[in-house]
Amino acid sequence: MMTTTRTARALAALGHEVRLSIFRLLVRAGDEGLNVGEINQHLGIAPSTLAHHLSTLVDAGLVVQEKRSREVVNRAEYAVMRETLDFLTSECCTGVKIKPSKETA
Repeated sequence: MMTTTRTARALAALGHEVRLSIFRLLVRAGDEGLNVGEINQHLGIAPSTLAHHLSTLVDAGLVVQEKRSREVVNRAEYAVMRETLDFLTSECCTGVKIKPSKETA
């Protein structure tokens, strides 16, 4: 179950244009994921900058990295993506009751 803190961390990671582009690309790539070179080919991000942004996405739990032979494959962590969306929509349209202010109580 996602907490407010974990959700805020995931949203903060996605709140940067480059990281959002990386994450969306990895979502499109599916379970096979992409290595750094492949991400670079699609988005044209400098390797050091890409490493920094991937690290932020990994720290937020949105991306997992798996070493395969000599390369590191990056994949979207779909469970965390779904948990984040579920957290945001879990109380959709349930209504909000206004709490009486201390002055009127």
